[in-house]
Amino acid sequence: MAFTTQLVREFSRLGLHRSVGGVLALARELSPVITAVVAAESVGSASAAEIGTMQGGIGHGGLRTKCVRIGGVEIPNHKRVEYSLQYIHGIGRSRSRQILSVLNVDNKITKDLSEEEVIALRKEVAKYMIGGDLKRFNHVAIERLKDISCYRGIRHNLELPVRGQRTKTNCRTLKGKRASAVKKKSSSSQEK
Repeated sequence: MAFTTQLVREFSRLGLHRSVGGVLALARELSPVITAVVAAESVGSASAAEIGTMQGGIGHGGLRTKCVRIGGVEIPNHKRVEYSLQYIHGIGRSRSRQILSVLNVDNKITKDLSEEEVIALRKEVAKYMIGGDLKRFNHVAIERLKDISCYRGIRHNLELPVRGQRTKTNCRTLKGKRASAVKKKSSSSQEK
């Protein structure tokens, strides 16, 4: 956050106000990587930055924290592995249980994982389509439906429910806010 704020100040000082939006998006994407490199440098371990496990003096009063990155996502430290893996886009409850059973890893708290277990988890998670690849795949599939103008593609274009749901009462997230109905004035109020 401090890195982003400093970046905005520098761009404002240079008069590049219009470029700030794109730079902020880039800074949000790169901030975990920059933090990992800075933390690894402060500890003196370049391999910690490569592996994605950070142990450094981040925090208050020299408090040490450990962050585990799996599938390009920092997963929570203080939750069990089964639930931590679900923070990765494309891994749900059944897939995380399947990964743990394949690897014979106990469902312990994430910060208690050994390096070997973390590396094994990374290799197993890499076998699945997750994160940006999965989002891109779904986007391409929807665009194909729109291009061939099939029923589902038309429903996507109209931003209506695709899978046969009712539309009289629900689907407000797709349709947006309700348009208020304009009331007609009664004839007695028009005479006055």
